[in-house]
Amino acid sequence: MQLYTRRVLINRLGIGLSMVAMAFGLMALMWILWTLFSKGFAALSWEFFSQDTPAPGSEGGGLRNAIVGSMMIIGVTTLVSTPIGILAGIYLAEFGRTSKFAAVTRFVTDIMLSAPSIVIGLFVYALMVATLGGFSGWAGSVALSLIAIPVVVRTTENMLRLVPATLREAAFAVGAPHWKVSISITLRAVKAGVVTGVLLAIARVTGETAPLLFTALNNQFFSTDMSQPMGNLPVVIYQFAMSPYDNWISLAWGGALLIALLVLAINIGARILFRQKDKL
Repeated sequence: MQLYTRRVLINRLGIGLSMVAMAFGLMALMWILWTLFSKGFAALSWEFFSQDTPAPGSEGGGLRNAIVGSMMIIGVTTLVSTPIGILAGIYLAEFGRTSKFAAVTRFVTDIMLSAPSIVIGLFVYALMVATLGGFSGWAGSVALSLIAIPVVVRTTENMLRLVPATLREAAFAVGAPHWKVSISITLRAVKAGVVTGVLLAIARVTGETAPLLFTALNNQFFSTDMSQPMGNLPVVIYQFAMSPYDNWISLAWGGALLIALLVLAINIGARILFRQKDKL
């Protein structure tokens, strides 16, 4: 009886401490969100989306060039990382389960998943910026792609491994070749999970600042030339938040809110896809 009472007390103590820790975490999160939303919404206006970043000490302005630049860099990143990541995931799950090359690929993928983003940015800087002689949006997209590809690879492989072997065997029994089974049967069966992995990879790279500091840098003026330095939200937020100008700091809060809303929308979309997948 004493042992039972002791276990009950320890269990209640553990639950109580867990609730207290959760409460502190939620309080900190709500404080951060309240500060972000209160200061971010105050900066949003029509000029915020229609004007370019202002000069030092000037009033007004917006983040049009940074928003468009981020959209272009993220768009190219998605176009590059999605097919490479999905095809690599298909190879690891369907064709290279026991090969040494697949084992090395998994090892490298795990390293890239845990590698600091600033290291990847420095690598692309040495590979492209220092070699080609200038910062560019292409270099920024390459750096972000190196961050996004491992996420897509691991998500695709893990989702394909959930497909029952009987589904593959049924397709093989009717004479379907292996590549067609992988593309038309197994990949289609987990398409919601794969798309979710792509969305999570986009959310992962949306707010990355360090790689873009070494690659795309920034551009105060509106530009769609990917071969030149490009304005982007993470770098603009970093530079404006550290500035002594109130106008720049206000724009930085607005840009931070914009990124937070984008990441929130992507995560909600991913959860909706997962929910639809579970219902099927």
